[in-house]
Amino acid sequence: MPDLSHQDRARPFRTDRQANRLAESPQKGSTMLRSAEIQRRQSEIRQTLSELLGNTAPSEDETRKMGELDVEYRSNETRFRAALIAEDAERREAGADLETRAGREWAELAAKFELRQVALALDEGRPLDGATAEIVTEMRGHGGYRGYPVPLAALELRAGETIASGTPDPIQTRPIIDRLFPDSVAARMGAQMINIDSGAIEWPVVTSSVTAGWADGELANVAGPTVFATTDRALKPEQNLGVQMKISRKALKQSGDALEQAVRRDMNGAIAVALDKAVFLGTGANGQPLGVITGAATYGITSTDAGAMASWAAFRAAVVRFMTGNAAGSPDAVKALIRPELWALLDDTLITSTAVSQWDRLLKNIPARNIAMSANALAAPSGDPLETQALLTTSAGGVAPIFVGVWGGVDLVRDVFSDAASGGLRLTALTTADVTVARPAQLQLITGLELEAA
Repeated sequence: MPDLSHQDRARPFRTDRQANRLAESPQKGSTMLRSAEIQRRQSEIRQTLSELLGNTAPSEDETRKMGELDVEYRSNETRFRAALIAEDAERREAGADLETRAGREWAELAAKFELRQVALALDEGRPLDGATAEIVTEMRGHGGYRGYPVPLAALELRAGETIASGTPDPIQTRPIIDRLFPDSVAARMGAQMINIDSGAIEWPVVTSSVTAGWADGELANVAGPTVFATTDRALKPEQNLGVQMKISRKALKQSGDALEQAVRRDMNGAIAVALDKAVFLGTGANGQPLGVITGAATYGITSTDAGAMASWAAFRAAVVRFMTGNAAGSPDAVKALIRPELWALLDDTLITSTAVSQWDRLLKNIPARNIAMSANALAAPSGDPLETQALLTTSAGGVAPIFVGVWGGVDLVRDVFSDAASGGLRLTALTTADVTVARPAQLQLITGLELEAA
């Protein structure tokens, strides 16, 4: 799923072991305290000079020494300024390292989290150990879980793991916001994932139309004051997504380390598909969050009926609306979500007397990296003639068009009764999530894109 930036940044994490590592981190030695050493030497020179100046008839050696001390003092002034500059740069670098080190260490520890240990703990009561035990203890200290808490970062598919592998070693390390389902449609459309410990979060979004005006004449007044208004967009923990997994006794006894990858892959796929669909097509009823497309009218998103065969012209009109509304500065700042059927039609529709297709015209203005195709996040074409939809988004002023809130991690709970007779393990993974749109001007919905002639 999306950065979630928090923006979102990685959650604060510091155990006793990590706190000790932070305290023992090496400093950059030779120049870190050079300014203090120079100051002490300058104080010694001043004291020696004051003693020599008190002698009304100094000898040749004393006179020569005063000259040497004077030269050293002036040289030390230059060295002192240079030391301050060097130390200032190193202090900023060390401060930045301390600010991010806790997040990096949490990510490194989460990379070693083993779902296999949790499964065995639920099945036969085996105690947790290593990084898995440390993370579970830390997460339970931040929120309430009925079962074993699993960090969202642990659901990343890891490369290079086999039955004979040792400690998991992921190829890439990402911030926690970007790590969850990085290939999801919501992430590609610019949605931001927010990880919330507890409670609800609101974003005040400016909705006022403050305007400037020129004074009409020497003694005339400028434009009068306009109320500065904001609207709160809230994420609330009211929707719970559940994934149920059934693991046979044979799999528990025979699979070994392979069970780790299998459970992670199944949870990853199930949660990714369900969240992607909910972000765009959630009904807002029956326990689902209100999706962006389904709730376009509620969120205030502009919806335009093309009412014609699908073409680049329909997308161009939406891009123009973005630009005239100051949401996007150019077409390459726009992201598009389409159905595969729409791609097939645009690629097959050639402009008269040319070898250029409507798809070529679309790619000329909106880069391929900004286009996401999905049969899960958009409803299947319907109607007569057959019609489909497309969603366009853009990030304005660093603000994501869609926010996806996830509360805590995945709560992994065991059902001790359903498969007790067969000795199997039934797991339920619970995730609490919500969706909201901060600024509707950053989204455009195009409907009525016909895929066939009437």
